[in-house]
This record gives sequence, structure tokens and C-alpha cells, in this order.
Amino acid sequence: MQSLQSTLETQISNLNKLASLLDKELHLISSRNAEALMNLLKEKEQALESIQSTDEFLNKHYHLALTEQRTDEIQALIDESRRLLELCQYQTQINQKAVEQGQLRLTHLRNLMLEVRAKESLTYDKSGKPNATRSGPGVSA
Repeated sequence: MQSLQSTLETQISNLNKLASLLDKELHLISSRNAEALMNLLKEKEQALESIQSTDEFLNKHYHLALTEQRTDEIQALIDESRRLLELCQYQTQINQKAVEQGQLRLTHLRNLMLEVRAKESLTYDKSGKPNATRSGPGVSA
């Protein structure tokens, strides 16, 4: 069985890896590199699973180990892991905003393209007013 201290050190390492992946994710979101982003998301999923399994171990053994070895080192490791967790949560919120902004830009671009297409298909009726419907059935050969 791992000691509480070594498990906390492992968790801090996992959280540092996640923070690094979140930085890379933001860069890939802004550069719109979809393929690399999908690969990174797989790596991020593995990191999150590792964090979750370590967290489950810590939850089971925290109180038992804490009564056996209450030290300032363990409290410092716990504080560091909480700080890293908050950093990862903050980075996740930033990445979420970046994705939302990208989606808004894509929606705006799509709407502009639809407007241009609609303007290109405008015809005029007999009175000279714009008419978006087709003027006739078309040419048949």
C-alpha cells in the first residue's frame, strides 16, 4: 500500500500534467487544429481517469493515514494539490469560453454566408422591388 505522502505526490504530478494539457488545449482551440485537439482530448481523458483513481484511493485512506502520520508535509501536499485543482478548474473555464467564442464566430460566419447567398439570388418584380423568389421555372432543354 502506498503511503499517503507518495499518493499525494502522485496526485500533484497528475494535476501538473492536466494543467499542461489544458494549456496545450487552449493553444489548439485558438489555432483550430482539430486533429491535434482530438488526440489531446484522448490524452486529457487518460489524465483525468488517473486523477480520479488516485482521488478514490486518497478518499478511502485519507482518514486512516492521517491519524497515523499527521505532518506538516502532508498538509502542504494537500494544499498544493488543492491549488493545482483550482488552477485546472480555472483553465477549463477559460477553454470553455474560447470554444464558445469560436462557435459564435462560426455561427456569425455562417449567417454572413447565408446573407450573401440570399443577396445573390435576389431578383426584382415588375414594380422594381427586390424579390427573393425565383423568377421562373428555369430553362429546360
